[in-house]
Amino acid sequence: MLNWPAVHREALDIFVRYLQIDTSNPPGNEKPAARFLGALCEAEGIETEYIETAPNREVLVARLRGDGSKRPLMLCNHTDVVPVEAQYWDMPAFEGIVQDGKVYGRGAVDMKGCGVMQLIAFLLLKREGAPLKRDIVFCAVPDEEAGSDWGMVWLCEHRPDVVDVEFELSEGGGGTTRFGREEAKLFSVATNEKDICWLRLTAVGRPGHGSVPHAENSAVYLVQALNRLIDWERGLTFTPDTEAYITRLAEAGLMPPLSDRAAVEERVKNSPELLAMFINTLNLTMLDAGIKANVIPAKSEAVIDCRLLPGQSKADWMERVRERIADDRISVELYSPDQGEPARVDWDTELFRTINAVVKEAMEDAIVVPGMTIGGTDNRFLRELGIPAYGFIPCLLSPEERRGFHGNNEFLTIENLNMGCELMYEIVRRMVV
Repeated sequence: MLNWPAVHREALDIFVRYLQIDTSNPPGNEKPAARFLGALCEAEGIETEYIETAPNREVLVARLRGDGSKRPLMLCNHTDVVPVEAQYWDMPAFEGIVQDGKVYGRGAVDMKGCGVMQLIAFLLLKREGAPLKRDIVFCAVPDEEAGSDWGMVWLCEHRPDVVDVEFELSEGGGGTTRFGREEAKLFSVATNEKDICWLRLTAVGRPGHGSVPHAENSAVYLVQALNRLIDWERGLTFTPDTEAYITRLAEAGLMPPLSDRAAVEERVKNSPELLAMFINTLNLTMLDAGIKANVIPAKSEAVIDCRLLPGQSKADWMERVRERIADDRISVELYSPDQGEPARVDWDTELFRTINAVVKEAMEDAIVVPGMTIGGTDNRFLRELGIPAYGFIPCLLSPEERRGFHGNNEFLTIENLNMGCELMYEIVRRMVV
């Protein structure tokens, strides 16, 4: 029997130290994080490799060998985190502060916490010495937060042997304590995700003295275009994935049945997270205009973060945006890398069934459904290779914890860290032993 209290203490210690490594991307500098995690594997005598993809950026690949009767399982996590606006945090973002049962730090939920859950499962299976039917690959990659060019994309292009696996687990789905206004133990296993389509809008006008207004102000052109996009009402799009999602929620009593389309649409429109699964979203995230308070800007730019539903092309969406703006003075161009459209993978697999069984054995009232990630993850590059790559963080995040994704005062509760370690271990154990 595992001594779970001791394991929990070890996990918390690793988690706190991991959060203290600043891997803000840009610039990344993830090598110290890869070496930190790798040293823990090396201390257990585990086969470990560090792959440099750029200066001070490394992929950690650690492997437990199986007998080859089944193909490998990859536990994948990213070591980089999004930058911090420190003045809006109530405590330091890179000290791993433990307070009132919560562990604060950038990356706590996205996704250093899940990385620790995977690592603990990996180390425990090594210590137990159980015969494995398949290799377990623990893979910690850089650069996920900036498009993955120096992480998973690089790995797929230059080291296909590392990603030659049957299944993969990473971020993108997980558990939540609420659905809408109702309490629930709802676990979503992401088998698909939306496409990243960041767009740059540029307006060029005539500069001049700020004391003399005129009708060719580039900033005014841009503001008018942005207002048209912000006020854009778009209908809902139902896909096979989201219809399956709604059907399973309806079976659990959390949504109206699909046959009552009006009621379903009303519920969807009243939940921002649900709505994002049914429309191409756009959010204004960056603005740049002006060089001086008394100079009318010659050029003004904005970046909008668009996420497209599966099956929709970037070119078609950009044309729709141009038509909505209806202003030839505004240019629209792709700002994010064009890495192809995400591919969905089957959810009726050994790994999904294992996740479902483990979660429901731990919590009889849990609801497990296949879902779609509304953000972007490294899973999409493995799905393109036909690998069932699932997004799943095995804990129950509260609404406050979920707001930590790219937000201020990011934290993970110790209770969730402990739950995640136990569930992750059991899922991986059943897949490999």
